[in-house]
Amino acid sequence: MNKINKKIIIGFSIGDYNGIGPEILLKSFHKSDLFKQCVPVIFCDEEILNFYSNKLNIKISVEDIKYINKVNESNSFYCLKVDPENIKINPGKIDKIAGSYSIKSLDNCSDALMKKKIDGMVTLPICKINSQNTKFPFPGHTEYFIKKFEVNNNIMIMHSNLMNIGFITGHIPLNSILSKLSEDYIERKLSIYLNSLKKDFKIKHPKIAVLGLNPHAGEEGLIGNDEIKIINPILKKLNKNQEIFHGPFSSDSFFGLQKFKNFDGIISWYHDQGLVGFKSFSFDLGVNFTGGLPYVRTSPDHGTAFNIAGTGVANERSLVESIKLNIKIINNRKFR
Repeated sequence: MNKINKKIIIGFSIGDYNGIGPEILLKSFHKSDLFKQCVPVIFCDEEILNFYSNKLNIKISVEDIKYINKVNESNSFYCLKVDPENIKINPGKIDKIAGSYSIKSLDNCSDALMKKKIDGMVTLPICKINSQNTKFPFPGHTEYFIKKFEVNNNIMIMHSNLMNIGFITGHIPLNSILSKLSEDYIERKLSIYLNSLKKDFKIKHPKIAVLGLNPHAGEEGLIGNDEIKIINPILKKLNKNQEIFHGPFSSDSFFGLQKFKNFDGIISWYHDQGLVGFKSFSFDLGVNFTGGLPYVRTSPDHGTAFNIAGTGVANERSLVESIKLNIKIINNRKFR
């Protein structure tokens, strides 16, 4: 994989270049020690980074390369061209060319990861409005990687220094959740999450909290019986040899009383259930990680933020944490 360089090679898909992705990428490496930890290979034309570097007065070396094996350990961004299309950089504007470009960058970076030309991958934010088409019909990155890497066993994980949450369902409408929750599906997701905590986060004996599906975790069947009929029997079955899964807990009091401090991991049944709590405590420090993939992929926990793109005020902390976690998981898997 990384035979030439001692440092880990991280590939970056550029995301929507009219959003804050290029800005937070430049800021993440500017005046930080990230160059000491990895070699950044950016799947975009160098003019994109040069544009934002000049606009925001962030001076970082940007080099255009044709092959990844040409990188070295100097403090530079190495750019691999994505497409000969005319690039029209217009910060804050939703543009179809930028959307198409973001997916080509994602594809190229993913291909390099699968060919083991890079060690890990960090995805910068895309815009679903201008990127979704017949070639990219996915509601998010996670669903894209399921198809790209031909895997079924995966789970969306949100991580910060305060909590780690695994999501049983992802980007689907609220009225579709119950139809997904078969016993086999739930057990597979719980198993993937448990294995990821052990393998990727090096937690030998995880203690995992499971949130309730209904308000107040069903209130003993008064507000829904899914906890009694579905969740409790599965937890009992999985805890047969060792008590790992605890709950179900009422979501509001779990986050309100900060009970997450007592657990290594948390299970959320749907997108907003866990993310409301997560972003309330970890908005600028959160990382999106896809557990269960054969490759390491992370991303910041926010979107393109077109309203502040190109203004210089975007916060890069979530991306910094994404890069650091990517490196950490690569090393955790390498030295198991």
